[in-house]
Amino acid sequence: MPQFSPTFSFPVQIYYEDTDFSGVVYHPNFLKYFERAREHVIGAERLSALWQQNQLGFAVYRSDMLCHDGVEFADIIDVRTKFYFESKYRTVWQQEIWRPQGKKPAVTATIEMVCMNKARQLAPMPADLIAVLSQGFVSNEQN
Repeated sequence: MPQFSPTFSFPVQIYYEDTDFSGVVYHPNFLKYFERAREHVIGAERLSALWQQNQLGFAVYRSDMLCHDGVEFADIIDVRTKFYFESKYRTVWQQEIWRPQGKKPAVTATIEMVCMNKARQLAPMPADLIAVLSQGFVSNEQN
């Protein structure tokens, strides 16, 4: 059973530009919201330093997203994120989008990220990055 990070919460305001003609969020935008939430968890400064100092970054390896309910213009959604380390090369992110007063997630996704070097080859994540991001991990039953 994997050890999960704590669940992180990231609010996102839904603007008119995010929606289609009916005022419902255009589905590819959910991937952007998930990306922002992951960046928030890792930290923009840490991601920048990882690239500048080690020429390492992350790329989406696999994405599985389900839209259960529409998200609408003017909503302020809560992107809930937790993750675990599949290996020293890969992280698996479980993310949910919740509408205000939602009784279930509007959108769910499992996104696998891999660490890659400047030559776009698979590379192990630095041990110090794994250590920092592993703080507060709990078993899946507790999360």
